[in-house]
Amino acid sequence: MTPPSLEHDVLLSGLTTLGVGGPARVLARAMHLPDLRACLERADGSPLLVLGGGSNVVVADAGFPGHVVLFEGAHIDMDPSGRTRVGAGLDWDLLVSWSVATGLAGIECLSGIPGRVGAAPIQNIGAYGQEVAEVITSVTALDRQTGAIRTFTPPECGFGYRTSVFKHGQPDRWIVIGIELDLRRGRPPTLRYAELLRRSQALGPNPSLSAVRLLVLRLRREKSMVLDPADANARSAGSFFTNPVVTTAAANDVAAAARARGIADPVPSWPSGDGHKLAAAWLIERAGFGRGFGAGAAGLSERHTLAIVNRGGATARDILGLAATIRRGVRDAFGIQLVPEPVFVGFLGPRIDDSTAVLDAIDAGDL
Repeated sequence: MTPPSLEHDVLLSGLTTLGVGGPARVLARAMHLPDLRACLERADGSPLLVLGGGSNVVVADAGFPGHVVLFEGAHIDMDPSGRTRVGAGLDWDLLVSWSVATGLAGIECLSGIPGRVGAAPIQNIGAYGQEVAEVITSVTALDRQTGAIRTFTPPECGFGYRTSVFKHGQPDRWIVIGIELDLRRGRPPTLRYAELLRRSQALGPNPSLSAVRLLVLRLRREKSMVLDPADANARSAGSFFTNPVVTTAAANDVAAAARARGIADPVPSWPSGDGHKLAAAWLIERAGFGRGFGAGAAGLSERHTLAIVNRGGATARDILGLAATIRRGVRDAFGIQLVPEPVFVGFLGPRIDDSTAVLDAIDAGDL
């Protein structure tokens, strides 16, 4: 098989939803596993980045001085038991649309999330009361070091809130090439998220999967969280910060800090394991960063304070400079250190960076 053709000095800004990022030294598109292996062999130890839909990544202005691979292998296969195997290169929302149309429940609340299937287990994507980890039965990945294929069980994936072993455990080792899902025919849609449950009352007592999917898309569109070239607020990487999970003592400290600032409304909080999950958007707004904050090319969305948007002409440094300002403001106001949700690439070297270290470097004036 002929190895995939190479492109040189391709601007990665055109391959990300945020629209920032410098050039890739070399870029190749892999459709099948042999293509992917050929790209690994050709990189021959050089830095290598596998890019999907580019919806949850911030690439440095300097770009990536190595090989970038777009893995586009896409397929859906369902066996008689209902187990569904999906290629990593498939558009995620196409999978959700297919699942709902086929009458399979389990991912309907994850409608409208941009990106490819391969990113879903890496990020453990979640929204409106569902997480993909709830229905994943296995993840198949290629070992960059040996070229071997390994199938991971859910416990081996190390799923957590917006994380997995593929994101934080060994981010530069595994390339996700497919997943298997346990989607169930005949089950009702998941209605456990408060806003979705409230809005679903208008759909009647037993809403269909398709009705809930359309409602989720409507909610996301109202927040500019659906890709739309005509919507300036949609040029983002989605939610930029995760909702912090803290101890009871830390949650009480946040409430005390809020009262000291004259904030009368209660701090939004939900039980999470042995602690509490706080609303990052609430913390950002109450720290003084409202919708539309920012005077330059990078700013907060006018519809959702969790999204940092490229208003046109923003650089990656502009985006992260604003992120660092917001993180610092929330820390000073409430003692909470927000953690970025997107993957940062190329800021501290030709690799996937530790996002906290990148923002620390900006705060220190080193970037």
